[in-house]
Amino acid sequence: MTRRVVVTGLGAVCPVGNDVPTMWKNMLDGVCGIEEITNFDTSDLKVHIAGTVKNFDPLQYFEKREIKKLDPYCQYAIAAAQQAVDDSGILGHIDENRFGVYIGAGIGGLNTFVNNTVGLENGGPRKVSPFFIPMMIGNIATGNVAIRFHAKGVSLSVMSACATGTNSIGEAFHAVKDGYADAIIAGGAEAVVARLTIAGFQNMKALSTNPDPKTASRPFDKNRDGFVMGEGAGMLILEEYEHAKARGAKIYAEFAGYGNTCDAHHITAPDPEGAGLARAIKIAFDEAAVEDSAAVYINAHGTSTHLNDLTETIAIKNALGVRAYDASISSTKSMTGHMLGATGAVEAIAAIKAIEEGMIPPTINLDETDDELDLNYTPHVAVKRNITVAASTNLGFGGHDACVVFRKI
Repeated sequence: MTRRVVVTGLGAVCPVGNDVPTMWKNMLDGVCGIEEITNFDTSDLKVHIAGTVKNFDPLQYFEKREIKKLDPYCQYAIAAAQQAVDDSGILGHIDENRFGVYIGAGIGGLNTFVNNTVGLENGGPRKVSPFFIPMMIGNIATGNVAIRFHAKGVSLSVMSACATGTNSIGEAFHAVKDGYADAIIAGGAEAVVARLTIAGFQNMKALSTNPDPKTASRPFDKNRDGFVMGEGAGMLILEEYEHAKARGAKIYAEFAGYGNTCDAHHITAPDPEGAGLARAIKIAFDEAAVEDSAAVYINAHGTSTHLNDLTETIAIKNALGVRAYDASISSTKSMTGHMLGATGAVEAIAAIKAIEEGMIPPTINLDETDDELDLNYTPHVAVKRNITVAASTNLGFGGHDACVVFRKI
């Protein structure tokens, strides 16, 4: 018997809000969360802006003594997971051995790594924290969330660069669907806005050098010049449908399909033909059995780089055919920046909220669509539309392609 999977809890910490209601309202209002970087010196960098988390109070989630033992990426992950668990009301209604955690990070505890490296160089081994390793490793968000909620079931930490969040929730979806768990906390987290990463991405010529933070991230626009780094976390509670129904849980949407492929083309550049992403989209739509008549929204990867935006448009058209022209598409990265390992999970939440409320969040800063791009990218303002299917697509360095599909229930 096929098991259905539904979403029963949501949580987020990101540049446009430290909870889902705030995040979603700001997305619909077209609020840009990208600002000047103030927490470190950027005077010798070409890039001075990022989508940073603002006014996050870790004391809402942790005892004071805990905070110094957790890298910021892990703090964001646990906070978003706490929100999702509270939202779902699942605690006390789940066998801990059937409760899993799938959380990924594209990089992990980079700030911890940098700070301890500087400490070692300047002060020797005594300046390296005894918590360095468990703060830095990329799986520790999964571990800490599992400990907090006594989730003793399936456990996995996905790392697939900018596709991480989507792969995490997609793999969790299949684990619940295939009977390995009754519910899983799934998502992605990242906090790597630092001099080292800005310098690295800037020297690759991947980042926007637009000095205006409010107009720098402009997916699909003719004048885009690169992506803007962001940070945050997004978490979902994925639950088997009958389990959720039996406990009277609120259901946001059905998780209906997942596609996971690789371009096998280049370490950073996507396949210009978009073949891998097209296959991932088709696999996800086929698993979800999306009807030709469905009203579809796609939260695009939409990084504001020429290669991504063109490749993604080609892939959507190759996967959906003429249906691509009926789909509503937008990139919420125009407001959040690119949150790397967190971005897929946060954008999946936006897709789910679009189904729930019948509203398409906009692509802000889209003043003049590039001549090569001819789909409906929802410029400037949110659009009311009663969609029945929402998808989210993401691509990662190394050629990773991922797509998840949700259905109105």
